[in-house]
Amino acid sequence: MTQESAIQDQIQGNHCFGCGPDNDQGLRIKSYWTEKDQTRCEFLPSSHHNAGPAQYLNGGIIATVIDCHTVCTAIADGYLQAGRAVGTGDKIWYATGKLDISYLAPAAIDKPVILEATIVQRSAKKTVLHCNLTSNRRLCAKAEVIAVRVPDEW
Repeated sequence: MTQESAIQDQIQGNHCFGCGPDNDQGLRIKSYWTEKDQTRCEFLPSSHHNAGPAQYLNGGIIATVIDCHTVCTAIADGYLQAGRAVGTGDKIWYATGKLDISYLAPAAIDKPVILEATIVQRSAKKTVLHCNLTSNRRLCAKAEVIAVRVPDEW
């Protein structure tokens, strides 16, 4: 299950700092379905995304890309569960209900980070996802995220 267009590019009116294509100053991550219930994102940090040590990616940026990748996965899944293409008809929005990250190793600032998210549970009001973030083939962070359905006008 692959697609040419990133999930974020299909969500209309997304101004989010991490994932919004409508935010010129944001990170503008791009997530893609890899198979049923799984998505992947490759993000190349910039040098100003560093932690205290300049060679490592800031933990807040790691949290942001995990948050945005998983919540956009939940949004896209919400559309699919409704039998619609992402971004069509009435808006479907999810927001972060829980973001639980374990930081396991530093992520290099000069290498792409790979995020792989899996939907592990879904209901009408929430989606539970697991996400791994790797850098240079090393698991650097793992997370459990609960994405909560919010009103369409949110």
